[in-house]
Order: sequence, then C-alpha cells, then structure tokens
Amino acid sequence: MKIAITSEGNSLNSLIDPRFGRCAFFAIYDTDTQNTEFIPNPAKESSEGAGPAAVQFIASKGVKKIVAGEFGSKIKSLLDNLQIEMLNDNGKTISEIIKQF
Repeated sequence: MKIAITSEGNSLNSLIDPRFGRCAFFAIYDTDTQNTEFIPNPAKESSEGAGPAAVQFIASKGVKKIVAGEFGSKIKSLLDNLQIEMLNDNGKTISEIIKQF
C-alpha cells in the first residue's frame, strides 16, 4: 500500500509539513517495497484550489492513506469519494511516521 506523508523537505529527517495542499513535498512510502520517494508538490504555488489539486495528484500515484498535520475543509469529501484515508500527525520526522507502518 502507498502512503503519502506531507513533508517540509526531501529527506527522511525532514519534519512532517502541517499543511496538506501547500506542503513542500509528498513522501510516498510503499509498505510492500519499503521504498520512499520524495516528490515536490505541484499544487504548492496554486493561487486557489491547492487542496483539491493535491488530492488529484496523490490519487494519481495510487495512494491509499495520507498523513498530514491538518486538512482543509474541501478535502474530506474528495478523499472519502476516492477511498483514501486521512491521518493527522504533527511534529515528527518522515522516518518516525514511516516506523508506525
């Protein structure tokens, strides 16, 4: 299963980014292969609709769970429709989050 984690940077030592739609990177962790890929968030600089754009991007990567500090109000119904689970977490590094899985 693929899990997206919002990240402030592009390393396992980076902190989780509290913002979903405007996070700097998505760390995509694959629980089957145990590989992590860091991808810049293409929606980060959007003037509006960053959250829904980020949802579409994450869905295109086959993600089934997203870990972020917080999610915007427009995001829950989109993720529910795509059957992508939302998990809230804050103050941890990407490697600490990955260890939970």
